[in-house]
Amino acid sequence: MGYWGYFTVAESASPLGDLACTRAIPELTLNRRLSGDWQVWEHPAEPDIEADDLAVALAEETGKPALVGFVMDSDCVVIEAADSSNGAWTACLSPKAMARYLAEDGQQLEDWMLTPERATENAVIWARLTGRQVATAPLAEIFQKEADPFAEDLFFTLLRNLSLV
Repeated sequence: MGYWGYFTVAESASPLGDLACTRAIPELTLNRRLSGDWQVWEHPAEPDIEADDLAVALAEETGKPALVGFVMDSDCVVIEAADSSNGAWTACLSPKAMARYLAEDGQQLEDWMLTPERATENAVIWARLTGRQVATAPLAEIFQKEADPFAEDLFFTLLRNLSLV
């Protein structure tokens, strides 16, 4: 059995767990600090708030881009990213595994997630809004790659490719 849980990523001088939008989420703990004031906080299960709502709330409260990654049994990751000017977008890491999860409910990947190409475009824009210029090719690769063995590793590779590490 793999890991189920959220990673919440945002830039803030204050701890993310102290923000109004996260204060009510129990078991939210600091996972690691990244460059500057960027932080990764972790919740070991599904919190009461939806990942897309949390990403939007973080972006609104901090005034900066934010993202949330929901890891599903270490197989795949739902990426919810938001910024205060362009809204939110949803993509995934390990798309074949995600497609299998969605197929169990009679759904298709395209119904919920951006294509790897569109996810790459949005990630480049998202990174630009953080003040970073990022290479497209590594982002395109990460949105197409399958977890081997853990989807959490893909998530942290995504953060590196977004130049947050």
